[in-house]
Amino acid sequence: MKALVYLGPGKKALEERPKPEIIAPTDAIVKITKTTICGTDLHILKGDVPSCQPGRILGHEGVGVVETVGMAVTAFKPGDRVLISCISACGKCTYCRKLMYSHCTTGGWILGNSIDGTQAEFVRTPYADTSLYPIPEGADEEALVMLSDILPTGFECGVLNGRVQPGCSVAIVGAGPIGLAALLTAQFYSPAEIIMIDLDDNRLEVAKRFGATAVINSADGNTVEALMQLTGGRGVDTAIEAVGIPVTFELCEKIIAPGGTIANIGVHGTTVDLHLESLWNRNITITTRLVDTVSTPMLLKTLESNKIDPKLLITHRFKLDQILQAYETFAHAADTHALKVIIET
Repeated sequence: MKALVYLGPGKKALEERPKPEIIAPTDAIVKITKTTICGTDLHILKGDVPSCQPGRILGHEGVGVVETVGMAVTAFKPGDRVLISCISACGKCTYCRKLMYSHCTTGGWILGNSIDGTQAEFVRTPYADTSLYPIPEGADEEALVMLSDILPTGFECGVLNGRVQPGCSVAIVGAGPIGLAALLTAQFYSPAEIIMIDLDDNRLEVAKRFGATAVINSADGNTVEALMQLTGGRGVDTAIEAVGIPVTFELCEKIIAPGGTIANIGVHGTTVDLHLESLWNRNITITTRLVDTVSTPMLLKTLESNKIDPKLLITHRFKLDQILQAYETFAHAADTHALKVIIET
């Protein structure tokens, strides 16, 4: 089968690989129909994720059709159309019982990280009963790919951890796909202000179409002043970091209001300064999280009822044999205006 393989920092290739086989009785083999590229894949290619070793097939998002199942799988059968969760959950360990599926002792974020992932023609999905979701009749597969990772990530790590509430003020630093997913799902809670901050005017225009009440281009270095002017000098109740570099996290520290919450989503590969000298007396909460996908069933229902349209995030489409071109398009979003790319096998 064809598969996109990580070969070490800065290196990747489309290769022929053996089709995966059932290893454990709880496994399923899924024939991928559509997948995508995540910002986390770019972090892997930068060398920011040491758990992902060279030789790994990348990808942790996608939809497909069940081809074979292990003897212990009871919820799915060959021929079922399924959504693949980016998190594999055994459902039995201490962390799974706390609904912290991302910390499952034998699962978590392993697809495209410590085991082969979804940017291939087939994938082995561990713990199929608790890590796959049936695709509702008539649902759009492209929209569903957005529910593998970025919608639950933006919602859980940004909106829920950020304690977004009716009438509050929110700043989202980073108008990439994850930041825009947080923007879409923050509106479930009717905040009074959602301010989007980014360097890219195109993405800020998209953010306005998606519901941002104000946008700030941070290129001029006057972001803090501009935000304080928008908020009457107070700052925001929730600051969501959706990039994963030191300067954006430190910006969140500067714009948070007393009593506010900084919710980190970004994957950080280098040290970030925590300025307690200015935060120690401001009643600030800082949260970190890897998505647990506990919100996926709810998000599926909002999709079915047309309360949210994740297809808005899709800008480009490619075939699997064009995946190297897809990576170039996604990695150079400032020039290509890419948000999410769909890769069809």
